[in-house]
Amino acid sequence: MPLRSGTTAREDRRAIFGWCMYDWANSAYVTTVAVGLLPRYFADVVVAPGGATFGGVTYAADTLWAIVVGAATLITFLSAPVLGAVADFSAARKRFLLFFAFTGSLFTLLLYTCRSGDVLKTMLYFLLAQVAFVGANVFYDAFLPLIAGPERMDWISGKGYSYGYVGGGLQFALALGLVVCHERLGLSLAQAARAGIAMAGLWWAGFTLITARTLTESPSTETLPDRLRRWPRAVAYTVIGLSRTLRTTRRVGRFKHLLLFLVAFMLYDDGIQTVINMATIYGTVELRLSATVLMLTLLLIQVIATFGALLFGRLAGVVGGKRAIMVTLVLWSGVVIYAYFIRSAAQFFALGAVVGLVLGGSQALSRSLYGSMIPEEASAEFYGFYTVFSKFSSMWGPWVFAIIKQTTGSSRLAILSLVVLFLGGLALLACVDEEKARDARRAGAF
Repeated sequence: MPLRSGTTAREDRRAIFGWCMYDWANSAYVTTVAVGLLPRYFADVVVAPGGATFGGVTYAADTLWAIVVGAATLITFLSAPVLGAVADFSAARKRFLLFFAFTGSLFTLLLYTCRSGDVLKTMLYFLLAQVAFVGANVFYDAFLPLIAGPERMDWISGKGYSYGYVGGGLQFALALGLVVCHERLGLSLAQAARAGIAMAGLWWAGFTLITARTLTESPSTETLPDRLRRWPRAVAYTVIGLSRTLRTTRRVGRFKHLLLFLVAFMLYDDGIQTVINMATIYGTVELRLSATVLMLTLLLIQVIATFGALLFGRLAGVVGGKRAIMVTLVLWSGVVIYAYFIRSAAQFFALGAVVGLVLGGSQALSRSLYGSMIPEEASAEFYGFYTVFSKFSSMWGPWVFAIIKQTTGSSRLAILSLVVLFLGGLALLACVDEEKARDARRAGAF
């Protein structure tokens, strides 16, 4: 909610609370479904132990998982900038956010119906839930420059992530309780896993209602051009979205430091997203860790990440957002190198603690640093473009993982290869002058 003349501090806090609560809501999906229970359930129950065969070729569970994660990213990559531009024009950020949120929660609930052998059905429902999750985040992120001034953006971005880690951690703890106590509850292990996944869908939808009540945006002041008024509204908005996407591409390309940041982000975020999406399946198939070890590690990550997001938000206030991100990238490089060598549950647990420390900081500060360099009136458009850079890169990580695993039979080289992305992103980020980018925005250069 952009602050206008007469807007009170209380109203500002209400908008910030509503914005943060969406992270609380949707993190249940990430933690329990995308990272926690579903990858393990998919590998152990849905896909046969020997893999699934399509077209005469047998694919391992982690290969199929990497393929569907990459496909979801590709769909978002193609659609996000157009949706962002349309949302800016029509002041429909909130409507798009809610549409994708409720769509994603619906397909999360439908995952409850997936049982042994339902490989394509599970992949389809997960694909649609994942696309909706990422699509909603385009519009969620786009609110950040509207509810926070540049001086508070790092802190509020970190606060949103901390809400997410607490909410996601609480829901995941409940789901983990179902899994651990499934016999006492009269459930099979598979039934408990499916119930935990369905609970995440309900959590996502239920707490999104708080965001629906508290987060607002100003009405649009723009009208459709005369040449488009006779067209169906959906077609007219799509035309506007495409034209604005092309305009944004030209605008970003003219500004060295904003573009340099986006390329750096594209590299290191690929590494982060690949670690997030493949961690559980890596622990399941490559390290052969028990479900208890994996679930407890994920819970540890949530707890530590809650404080890590706030810690790096404070650090950014002292050394600046860019330098704080660079610290996280050094630590991420160490994470993937160490991941190549780990063999035991204790090592995986220690690795999770470090991931928790840097996860929230790297993501929250990247979002706020970018938000401080773009024009507020086109935030969804520019965050759609931000998502394009993120998804263009992060769709390759899981696919490279799938190719290496399929050809070598091991996921360790795929994990180790991510260090190139973190170090490359670090080197480019060091060359970014965020003040020059902000000066260009203040001067109306966009």
